Amino acid sequence: MKPTRFSDHARLEIVRRDIPFEVVEHVLNSPEQFVPEHGGLVARQSRIEMEGKPYLVRVIVAEQPDATVVVTAYRTSRIGKYWRSK
Repeated sequence: MKPTRFSDHARLEIVRRDIPFEVVEHVLNSPEQFVPEHGGLVARQSRIEMEGKPYLVRVIVAEQPDATVVVTAYRTSRIGKYWRSK
């Protein structure tokens, strides 16, 4: 298993967006879905209840040969916009 690194931007945004680091780690390690994004990035995403409300937490990663790099992370209440039905 490759190591995971967090970009400085990702660290700042996780704090600014008030997403508990434990939630980011959970989504990163056990996502409900992997969704391809622009530029070869991948969104690892899961539906999570936070503050009594349902959110979709998306952790955007770049898969590099030597590591998985977290580019950014955010939560959204617009689950249907990003959720991929099978």
